[in-house]
Amino acid sequence: MSDCRDSAAELDKLCSFRSAPSADYLDLNWWPNTLKRTWALIGVDAQSLEVLHRGFDGVEEVNPAYRDHPNTIFEHPVTALEPDQVAEVANALRAITPERVHAAVPVQRDEAAAALGASVRDVVGDLAALLSEQHDILRNFYDEAAHRRLAMVMWWD
Repeated sequence: MSDCRDSAAELDKLCSFRSAPSADYLDLNWWPNTLKRTWALIGVDAQSLEVLHRGFDGVEEVNPAYRDHPNTIFEHPVTALEPDQVAEVANALRAITPERVHAAVPVQRDEAAAALGASVRDVVGDLAALLSEQHDILRNFYDEAAHRRLAMVMWWD
């Protein structure tokens, strides 16, 4: 992490998928916003929601100089979590079972769109199953990172 904080070129290697094994990357596409809304729908308390949101948003920008790099991530700062913060997110994710996520998703697509955002109208397949699967993938990824005491770097592209 310190290399990425000190060098926009090193951060670019990370964001270009060239400096870590492929298993150390996770692409959730556009599921984070829907997961955030689902956790709120479940009734997760405000403090836990804040921790969960950090799992997507990070805490601080890794390297502001990267904003001027030719290959920068469009309009989104690259943010990070330190290992203790990763463990905190992992604990919050562990407290929510995939079954609980599945049960929270309205069956009717119009109701789901009202609760989770209009983008869910475009989802093909069983929305509840897909959301619970994405939650489980994220939970497992954070568990592994916490177990290995890794820092986490996040960006949207």
